[in-house]
Amino acid sequence: MAITIRPVRADELDQIETIENLADALLIGFLEPDRWEPAQPGATRAAMPGFLLVAQAATGHLVGFVHVIEADGLAHLEQVAVLPEYGRRGYGRMLLAAAMNTAHERGHQRLTLRTYADVPWNAPFYRALGFAEEEPTTTFHRSLVRTEQDLGLDRYGQRVQMGIGLARGRPAPEVV
Repeated sequence: MAITIRPVRADELDQIETIENLADALLIGFLEPDRWEPAQPGATRAAMPGFLLVAQAATGHLVGFVHVIEADGLAHLEQVAVLPEYGRRGYGRMLLAAAMNTAHERGHQRLTLRTYADVPWNAPFYRALGFAEEEPTTTFHRSLVRTEQDLGLDRYGQRVQMGIGLARGRPAPEVV
């Protein structure tokens, strides 16, 4: 199926929230939390500094999105989500590659993220694409750790920070 990666439009922001909630169902099933907060509204994501890209099927239907926050001169992957019925087709990799390219075009040298160490489609997925674990050394990253602790995310498994260089000429992750 042909997929187009492009910036989100204002009239699609509600779909972002729906995609994330449906994708989160997989994580909820894996972690089995007693409670899980629903996704924030797409308009809330769009109001943050950074960018939102969507994966659009040839039918016009959105199948996924990626959200990168730009703060304190950093590019941070806040979320990548794909509808479960479109999973395991490379769309997450395509979104991630587009996010890396866009971040680099916007002047960033690195892309960071925070995720679960032992969820197969979290840290192992990113590690396979070239991301490496790193310590949260910036004020921004330490604030993310505090927020995760306040939300109690660490009770469901170890959280890690990962990063990857976006140097000129570095290939984006391959779509398999």
